Amino acid sequence: MRPWFTESLGDFCRQTPAQIAARLAYEQAARFGTLELKQRDSWEASAALLQDALAEGDANWHIFMECDLLRLEKRADAILLTDRAIFVLEFKMGAQKPDLTDLRQTDNYAMDLHDFHAGSRGVPIIPILIAPSAPQRAPDLPLFWHGVAPVMVANAAMLRAIVARAQATIPLPATPIDAHAWARSAYRPVPSVLEAARLLYRRNAVPDIGATRADAHNLTRTTEAIARVIGRAQAEGGRYVVFVTGIPGAGKTLCGLNLVFGALRESGAAFLSGNVPLVTVLREALARDAAPGGGAAFQAAERAARTALQNVHRFLEHHVIHAHETPEARIIVFDEAQRAWDQAQATRDGQRRKSHLSLSEPAHTLEIMARHDGWTVIVALIGNGQEINTGEAGLAEWGRVIAAAPSWRAVAARRSITTADPAQRLAEGAAPWLAFDDDLDLQTPIRSLRTSRGTEWVDAVLRGDAPAARAIAAATPELPYYITRDPIAWRAALRARTRGLRRAGLVASAGARRLRAEGLGVQVPDIADWFLKRWPDIRSSEALEAFATEYDCQGLELDVVGLAWGGDFLRHAGQWRARRFAGHQWQIVRGAEEQRYILNTYRVLLTRARYETIIWVPPGSAADDPFHDITRPAAETDALAEFLIASGAQPIEALPKQPEPAPDLAQLL
Repeated sequence: MRPWFTESLGDFCRQTPAQIAARLAYEQAARFGTLELKQRDSWEASAALLQDALAEGDANWHIFMECDLLRLEKRADAILLTDRAIFVLEFKMGAQKPDLTDLRQTDNYAMDLHDFHAGSRGVPIIPILIAPSAPQRAPDLPLFWHGVAPVMVANAAMLRAIVARAQATIPLPATPIDAHAWARSAYRPVPSVLEAARLLYRRNAVPDIGATRADAHNLTRTTEAIARVIGRAQAEGGRYVVFVTGIPGAGKTLCGLNLVFGALRESGAAFLSGNVPLVTVLREALARDAAPGGGAAFQAAERAARTALQNVHRFLEHHVIHAHETPEARIIVFDEAQRAWDQAQATRDGQRRKSHLSLSEPAHTLEIMARHDGWTVIVALIGNGQEINTGEAGLAEWGRVIAAAPSWRAVAARRSITTADPAQRLAEGAAPWLAFDDDLDLQTPIRSLRTSRGTEWVDAVLRGDAPAARAIAAATPELPYYITRDPIAWRAALRARTRGLRRAGLVASAGARRLRAEGLGVQVPDIADWFLKRWPDIRSSEALEAFATEYDCQGLELDVVGLAWGGDFLRHAGQWRARRFAGHQWQIVRGAEEQRYILNTYRVLLTRARYETIIWVPPGSAADDPFHDITRPAAETDALAEFLIASGAQPIEALPKQPEPAPDLAQLL
C-alpha cells in the first residue's frame, strides 16, 4: 500500500487545505503526467472537512491520503489511524446522493485492508462514506469492536461524533497502533483470475500483484523455470513442451496469463484454452475494461482480446484447414492441457460442426507449432484431478506424441511420471526426451484466502475418509466449508459473507438433474454476464438465481460459493456412489472412467471459492409424504449431510457469530 500523502494529525492541521491539495496534485502529476483541476478542488474541500471534523483529535494520530490498493487499481481517499482503530474514509463531495456503488466500494476498501494488510489484522476497522449532504443522525456503532464495522454514511458533524464515540468505546490495546510500523506492513493482495487478467493486461506483473502468503513465491519460481526453458529453446533453436502441473487453485491460469500478458507480451504469445466459458469471460472482461463505453472502441478491444485469448479447438481447426500457415505466436500457453481431446473425440463430427482433425489434439499441436523455423515452445498447464469429460486425452497422450516426434523435447516436474493414474503419467519412468524441473509443480493453493488446507480437506472427503477430513478440520478452525439443509438460510449466509465487492454465486453439477424439484433448475444463460454484472442486475451471479455447472466455472472462481449438492454423487453403504439420470430414474454408473469424471466434477465445484463454500444438501422427499418422490429420497440426502458434518463441514447453526450483520446498504441511501 502506497499512500500519496502521510502526516501526523498535528502537522496535517497546521497546513492549509490548499497546501495539502497542492502536494496531492504534485503526486498526481508525477505519476500520470496530468493535473486535474477539479480533483485538486475536491482534495482541498476534503482536507478542510477533515481538519474541521478532527480538530479535537490527538496530534499523534496519522492521516494517509490517496492510498493505492493495487488489487483494485483504485485508491482509498483517506485513512485515519488512531491509537486503537483504523477509519477508512471515502468522500462524496458533490451534492448528489451516494449510491450503492459508493457504499460497496467504501466497504470493500475496509475489507481489503482486513484481509490483505498485515498491520490491519486484529485492529477494528471502521469504513465511513462522507457526504456533506448526508442527513444528521446519531452514530450507529457496533457493540463489539473487532473485524470490520458496518459501513456508515456521515456528514462532517457526524464524522466528528463517530470518531469520538469509537475512541471512547474501543479499548486501548496493550500495544497502541504504531503508525510508522503500520505504514511499513506488507500489503499483499491476491487477485482473482479476472482481476489478474485485467491487471496483467494493463502491464502489471505477478510480483507487483503480490500474494497474501509468503509461500506463494512458488508461482514466481514456476514462471522463472518456464523462462529458463524458453531461453534454452532460443539458444539451441529447439522445440520444447513445458508442463506446469498443480493442484486446484494453485495459480496455473494466473501463471499462464502472466506469461502471455507479462514477460512474453512483446513476443505475441497466445493463451489457448478449450474451456469456452473461461475464454468468453476473460475476453469480455478485458474488452469491457478497455472500452466501458462500448461502440467502435469496444469492438477494437474485443479483437485484441481475441488475439491474446483463443479457443484451442478453433486454433487447431484453423491451422489444420490452412495446412501451410505458420501460427503467428512462436510461444503458446495451452490451458488445461490434460483435457486436450484424444483422437476419437478430436475427429468426431459434432451437431454443429464437421471435424477437420485427423489426429489427437496434442499431436496436431506439435505439428502446427513445428511449422516455425527454429525454436518454439508450448507451455502446457495441467490441472490434476480435474478431468470431467469423455475424450480427454491426459498426459499419457502428450508423452506418446512427443516420444514419436524426434525434434521435440519436454520439461516437467518429476511427479508427472509418478502419479497413480496411468492416463496422467507423461511417461513410464525416465525418457530420453524428458528433463525434470520440480519448480514446474505448483503445490501451494493460493485461491483460498482462509487456509491452504482446503484442497487437502476436499481430497479426504472425496476419498470417503471422514476421520482424515475431520482431523484436518479440527486442526484448521478457519476451514471455509459449511453446510445447511435450508435453501433460505443458504442464500442468507451467502449474502452475509459478500460485503463490499465480494461476489457470491450458486454452482451445481450438470448431472444434478433433480435439483429442479427442489426449486433450483435454471442454469446460467450468459456466463459473461453472470461473472461480470453486479447486483441489482438480475443477470449477475449475485442474484443467486441461476447456477453455474462445472463446465461453466472451471478455471474461474467466486469469492463465496453456494454449492447445491445433487443426487448424482451420494453416499451408499459407506461409499461414494456415482449416478446419472435417464428418463424418470437414476442409473448407477459402473464404468470407472465415468465415475472418475463425476468425482472430479465435485472436486472442481468444491474448489471454486476464494473465501467460503456453503454447501446446500436438499432435504429430499420424506418417505411418508403422500407425494413421495423416489428420485430424491430424504434418507439419501440425510446420509450425505451426516457424512459431510462428520468430515468437519460446519453446520450453519454452528457458525461463529458474525461481528455484525452485513449492513443493509439500501437503507443507508
